[in-house]
Amino acid sequence: MPRFRWLSIGEIPQAYDLRRCGWALLAPGEGEPASHPALVDDPAVATDIHGTRAKATTILLGVEDSHKRACWLAHGFGDVLSPQIKLAELEQRTLRLVDVLAAVPGRRQHGALELDLLLRDGVVRGSRLGLHPREFGLLWRLAQVPGQPVSPNDLLAEVWRMNFKPETNSLAVHVCRLRAKLASAGLAGIVSTTPEGSYALIPAKGQTIALAGKTALTHRSLRQSQIVPGQDNEVP
Repeated sequence: MPRFRWLSIGEIPQAYDLRRCGWALLAPGEGEPASHPALVDDPAVATDIHGTRAKATTILLGVEDSHKRACWLAHGFGDVLSPQIKLAELEQRTLRLVDVLAAVPGRRQHGALELDLLLRDGVVRGSRLGLHPREFGLLWRLAQVPGQPVSPNDLLAEVWRMNFKPETNSLAVHVCRLRAKLASAGLAGIVSTTPEGSYALIPAKGQTIALAGKTALTHRSLRQSQIVPGQDNEVP
């Protein structure tokens, strides 16, 4: 039986009550946070929802104005619907959200480093790194393709949501801070820079990364690849 949350104060209006379609309603505090789709029809409550995954698992209901719906979507909500939505359509949109969330990995492991999408933080040997949201976004993106360089333009577009190169050196500053936090956790040199200025996560020890059109990249063959690490430390 699929389960959902109701985040607004008061009872669920019949028009939004998925229990009429066979769903189960989770009690407040039941289950892991952001582990199931949530419904809310109060913009004030929606404003207090923080965290990428928490927003991505939430459907905001009852927003009449199209421009406002677009703004809420731009803030990362899973879906934003008008008051005219029918229960059958709401159920299908909620099911689609469940499918999308199930396809997104919640964690990425890279040697001693574990990235948790729900916490938006990295953990090394049980200790959290205390990453800034963009530091986490950078590391999460690099961990998606370990050993493969990611260009500054791609990082700005995917992490900063910018389609142009800003005049500030924000990317370089965040990479520097990220490297310092990783170094303090014993992972100095894990984020490397290519001669062209792209960034890459050094493959974990014993890991082989196949790059399109290039020789497979391994931890041991790193020095013979195009990636130039900032330091010589190995990735545990």
